[in-house]
Amino acid sequence: MKLAFARQCVFCAFALFAQSCPATKPKMLNVHLVPHTHDDVGWLKTVDQYYYGGRNDIQHAGVQYILDSVVAALQKDPARRFIYVETAFFYRWWKQQNPSTRRVVTQLVEQGRLEFINGGWCMSDEATTHYSAVIDQMTLGLRFLNDTFGECGRPRVAWHIDPFGHAREHASLFAQMGFDGFFFGRLDYQDKARRMKAREMEMVWRASQSLKPPAADLFTGVLPNGYNPPPGFCWDQSCSDAPVQDDPDLDDYNVDMLVATFLNIASAQAQVYKTNHIVMTMGSDFQYENANLWYKNMDKLIRYVNAQQANGSVVNVLYSTPSCYLQELHLANLTWPLKTDDFFPYADDAHDFWTGYFTSRPALKRYERLSNSLLQTCNQLEVLGGAKSRSGPFGEGHSDTMKRAMAVAQHHDAVSGTERQHVAYDYAKRLATGWAHCQVLVRNSLAVLSGSDVPRVFCENLNISVCPLTEGSKKFSMNVYNPLARVVTWSVRLPVNGTSYSVTDSNGKEMDSQVSVCVCVCVCYLKVTFDPATGLLSGLTNLETQQSIQLTQNFYWYNASGGDAESRQASGAYIFRPNSSTPISINQNPNISTLQNSVVQEVRQQFSPWVSQVVRLYNGSRELELEWTVGPVPVADGLGKEVITRLDSNISSAGYFYTDSNGREVMERRKDYRPTWDLKQTEPIAGNYYPINSRAFIKDGRNQMTVVTDRSQGVSSIYNGSLEIMLHRRLLHDDVRGVEEPLSEPGEFADGLVVRGRLLVMLTPPETAADMHRPLAQGMVLQPMLSFQEGALPRNAKLEGSSRLSQFSGLQAALPPAVHLLTVSQWSNDSVLLRLEHQYESSESKTYSLPVTKLFSTLEIVGVSEMSLGANQWKEDMKRLQWKPSTGGLGDPTPWEITLQPMEIRTFLLRVQRR
Repeated sequence: MKLAFARQCVFCAFALFAQSCPATKPKMLNVHLVPHTHDDVGWLKTVDQYYYGGRNDIQHAGVQYILDSVVAALQKDPARRFIYVETAFFYRWWKQQNPSTRRVVTQLVEQGRLEFINGGWCMSDEATTHYSAVIDQMTLGLRFLNDTFGECGRPRVAWHIDPFGHAREHASLFAQMGFDGFFFGRLDYQDKARRMKAREMEMVWRASQSLKPPAADLFTGVLPNGYNPPPGFCWDQSCSDAPVQDDPDLDDYNVDMLVATFLNIASAQAQVYKTNHIVMTMGSDFQYENANLWYKNMDKLIRYVNAQQANGSVVNVLYSTPSCYLQELHLANLTWPLKTDDFFPYADDAHDFWTGYFTSRPALKRYERLSNSLLQTCNQLEVLGGAKSRSGPFGEGHSDTMKRAMAVAQHHDAVSGTERQHVAYDYAKRLATGWAHCQVLVRNSLAVLSGSDVPRVFCENLNISVCPLTEGSKKFSMNVYNPLARVVTWSVRLPVNGTSYSVTDSNGKEMDSQVSVCVCVCVCYLKVTFDPATGLLSGLTNLETQQSIQLTQNFYWYNASGGDAESRQASGAYIFRPNSSTPISINQNPNISTLQNSVVQEVRQQFSPWVSQVVRLYNGSRELELEWTVGPVPVADGLGKEVITRLDSNISSAGYFYTDSNGREVMERRKDYRPTWDLKQTEPIAGNYYPINSRAFIKDGRNQMTVVTDRSQGVSSIYNGSLEIMLHRRLLHDDVRGVEEPLSEPGEFADGLVVRGRLLVMLTPPETAADMHRPLAQGMVLQPMLSFQEGALPRNAKLEGSSRLSQFSGLQAALPPAVHLLTVSQWSNDSVLLRLEHQYESSESKTYSLPVTKLFSTLEIVGVSEMSLGANQWKEDMKRLQWKPSTGGLGDPTPWEITLQPMEIRTFLLRVQRR
């Protein structure tokens, strides 16, 4: 049984879509002008300020006026085209339009004159986003376009013109969403110079080592001018270039000069691309507020340049879109260079490496990651609790606000940390508001599932040991919801005021617990040693595998450059540029204290008034926890500081280290090396930093040390056997990339931000390392949600679907270790969106590849249809342009027996009914 989409637009089937593209001339150089605006979903101003045009004293920008103006201008000439990208803004604008305007816009979309490109709620960052949140924000935007415009509104091209480096995993996701191609604007200056010389500005990006080609192959093009128009041809009200002055009686008549200049630019650009088609982006940040300025001048440019064909010119200029341009490249039927690595790190000059934002605003990065976990829990409980979760004993609750807040947070100036301070506050406020709506839903759902409507509270400040209910109650119950589809072990620390507590599980059985009132720590699986002379970590042993390494760990800071004689470039929100390659140690002899009980053993290290750490090993744990606290970072000495922790081992890593790509596949890194070109290294520290979202590791033939993180951060391996992770940044200078504000977060008391986080360290044989770090990383992303009720567990509390008191599972059985339940979300009243993911790469594990069968214990599945990853096409209808021969697909024996290949994500729309 197939579930129906919203209205389908037969006119926009792909063959007819191609017919809506303007005609080109095969024997000429066709210049595709792409009118566009790049509308940041927050940066110097908040989302609301950008939409309405508020705070123009900061930046003149008003998105509502851009869309008003473009729609009016497009109606004046059927040849005109425009593309729009940020669905978050278009969604707002569309809600405010009357039926007449909506009909006009729908007609423009159906005729291909207004085309949606990319289609996500925002243009996500590629370094600091987790793949699950990227998929969610893309799904949110694509669904709105599909519901509103049908097939005509489906974007065919991914468009990331502003993000600061490009992740291979993003390309893989775009390919799996059905995109035909991908265009971006920013490319390392050395890589760009080489590609221009070799005419390799366009390529096929093979974005997965595990998925069978062409499943993750994506045609990828580098735009010639970033995302700006050619020099001298910007006709926005924000620009100062001369208009086309075509009255020959005027002294300022400039047609001949402009035409000659344009022809020279087009000819030069054609020398670095492979076909007789080139593209020019005509627009930039928040442009087209007065679209008439742009279109009136482009109309003239097209007319006068094409008039030169009568004089022998071979240049043909036309209004176009990225999809039409891509169609022409495909028709050229050429062989394209193959790309298999990624585009990190990005530098736009010798001392300008955009690697600081991997860590900028670490508290916001953590809050975004935590919010992702809360949203997935909210989505799941909405499905499991049914309609009463949205309207129940605790009021009206929903997940929509949280979904939109999380989608906005993926923007490349949001979770990246490259926004102004008041905008960062706005992103955090949106997440908090979203969670408040979700809390009502979660309370309702748990009440339905448990049969108890006793009020529940959520302690959101447990990271600083604050929970009024547990601190003020002599008796309370705690509910733990695990959003993962497998059993996990999770240690809970709660602030209490008593000295002796009895803790029982859901069956009334007493559990091991301690109220907290060995320079050698040893528990079951790991042995951790410390140097008695310094109090620093000195060794790590895996007692199961009989592996042992020397391991030291300390905290350091790089002195942030404010510019020097060699370069005026300073460290800032985007740029990392230390004054020296040698970081400054904070303290080689921290003060230490210890704690030891039957649950946990700790070594507490105080390095300075602003740096401390708890080294923690739980009973039965196979990983070592490092809970660090950094801040307020002192800057009274006039020195900006980039704070790192460094783990130094005797692992023979030989300059190699490994990082995840958006939390999924692992990328091999090598110091002072790029796989695609001969690197001239000009910044030995910043030029070797890469983003991590969930893990990094080093290894040799016997040992692998893996570090799992709780947020996105920057990482490097400067020395053999070393991993360093940047934790915090406080800077005194702006890096001249537009923010015009130093990255110096004030914190609660205006003396600097205090940040706390966790690193989990594992020592394993390389061949079995993924069996541990894959599930551990997923557990860091999707953490159990705790809720509390005053008093004892109600006697009548019995969770639905369980014969055991107060226990419940939404699954009939835990999924196999290789399978991750990526998405469970209410799609409509009787349908659920489900994504299942194989979380291992093809070369990682010899054990985990199992089918999965019946899933939900409270739902009966009565129909199933497979969809694209973005959930805006049926999988069987997904036809992508093929740039390499396809080797065919893999089928399933039945819809109920789902086979997942390594790194594969499959998306299903389930029609369900409550049991």
